[in-house]
Amino acid sequence: MANAVMNALDALQGSMAECFLTTEDGRRYNFMQIYKMEVKMDITSKELPILGKTGKGNRSTGWKGTFSGTAHYNQSVLRQMMLQYKNTGKLPAFDMQIANDDPASAAGRQTAIFYQCLIKGGILAKFDASEDTLEEDIEGTFEDFDLPEVFALLPGMN
Repeated sequence: MANAVMNALDALQGSMAECFLTTEDGRRYNFMQIYKMEVKMDITSKELPILGKTGKGNRSTGWKGTFSGTAHYNQSVLRQMMLQYKNTGKLPAFDMQIANDDPASAAGRQTAIFYQCLIKGGILAKFDASEDTLEEDIEGTFEDFDLPEVFALLPGMN
């Protein structure tokens, strides 16, 4: 029996995605400026001594959600959040929805929603006369997430 191999067309094209931000006041923004994003869940664990074993065991104890990305420097939505925090002491939270959907891939569409996102700061103003375009790094945390749509199993996975 031959081993199943992935069809090259099933590798997702990196640009076939979308990102939306929804602020606490209900405004929804197509965050098309972002061209690179990574959202991670880090699971925390604790080493435990176990009687009768020479090694230690591990037990998961929680998790932390973080995101980081790079965007074209051409929006003020996040800067306005920083201004609001400076003026009021309240940093507005937002929800972020990211969908990957490459029509050439049998994997289909995956949508992830991240709740209660907070930025960790950012650039307030910028220029560089030697650059063709300006970009900015964006990073923050989130409190919860959901996957309302998940990728299909590719042929040969099961």
